[in-house]
Amino acid sequence: MSESFVIIGDGIAGSSAAETLREEAPDADITVLTDEGEPLYNRILIKEFAKGKLPEAPVSIHDEEWYDERDVDLELNTYVTAVDEDAHEVHTHQGDTYGYDKLLVATGGTPASLASFGVDNADADGVHHFWTFEDARRIREHAERANQGVVVGAGLLGIDFAAVCGAQGIDAKYLMRGNRWWRYALSLEGAEIIHEGLRELGVEPVFESGVDAFEVDDDGHVEAAVDPDGNRYECDWAGVAIGLNFNVEFLEETSLAADSGGIDVDEYMRTDVDDIYAAGDITRFVDDILGERTQNGSWGSAKEQGQVAARTMIADASGGEPEPFRWVSSYSITHLEVPFLSFGHPTKGEEYVERKYSDHEWRRVALKDGRVVGGVLIGDLSPQRTLKECIREQRVVGDQTDVLLAEDIDLDELAPAEQ
Repeated sequence: MSESFVIIGDGIAGSSAAETLREEAPDADITVLTDEGEPLYNRILIKEFAKGKLPEAPVSIHDEEWYDERDVDLELNTYVTAVDEDAHEVHTHQGDTYGYDKLLVATGGTPASLASFGVDNADADGVHHFWTFEDARRIREHAERANQGVVVGAGLLGIDFAAVCGAQGIDAKYLMRGNRWWRYALSLEGAEIIHEGLRELGVEPVFESGVDAFEVDDDGHVEAAVDPDGNRYECDWAGVAIGLNFNVEFLEETSLAADSGGIDVDEYMRTDVDDIYAAGDITRFVDDILGERTQNGSWGSAKEQGQVAARTMIADASGGEPEPFRWVSSYSITHLEVPFLSFGHPTKGEEYVERKYSDHEWRRVALKDGRVVGGVLIGDLSPQRTLKECIREQRVVGDQTDVLLAEDIDLDELAPAEQ
């Protein structure tokens, strides 16, 4: 196959696509364009780096030789400015043009700023966002000399900032808008276990709060956060994790169904424009199991999407039959003494059943149309394999919630998988 494949983005989705393309289309021309200054690294391990627990070396996954050995053209520090879908061309900030037969967009996102919500000094010196390795380097360097901190964003990314504070000895307040952490997926009973874990780190949760403004000193460095009630929290370091704006601005002149919330794709990672595909965090994909369009930001999901996209591109070029994206994702948190794992789509249920087993063990299972679609495990993670299997097999188990909440789930006691 002498097709020309261009991939925009060198995260795990783009990199896994490049690797799959080279393995299954050995004669293809493959180009990877990335605006970052270094090849693929582990976005999971950069959290440990920011905490001061790891040196840089283990965080990197590929070096430039990895691409050379596979005859993949890697272009670092390259910003894509436009895509011409009719001419099948990608244009960059340096004036270069890359022609393609098939194009994969795997550009991920950029952390959202509180400035978009009218928060004064939201991007002041000392206010950090966490997404890239460069972000992690700045966070670590500043955290090592900081004394007081504030964390904003009561979700899976926000707790990474809390962990940095705990590891670096920063006296921190975790400002949450609701009455609990990750209120979309946890009841108060489950969240209290996480709250206690945060306190053990030295991070104090502050509920029904948030940030209305940051105060800065004469040098423009953050010195306090002020919440909607006027409460003032002194800080010389702040971490904000309130979601992502996806990097699609270079697609504005195309007819793609894309906006700051992502790109619509089908279960094969095809967009609605011929010869353009997307993979990773940026996709709003048709979930073959859930039966609706959704998003997922886990590392495993992005890697699998990259592989599915690559195989679809090859199949579309050769007239073959692709396989759909069918993946039950999971997201674990290892910062606390108590293990934590979410799986599937924990917020997509029509019904939720839960049980607390001890002060440190809790389980919640989300069901839709009587089928398991996701859940959260705290303390004991051993049921994940069985519950994920229920999702994959789409077993109708809505009337067997007692089995789903048993300490040891016996798969044989549940309704059989649909044929």
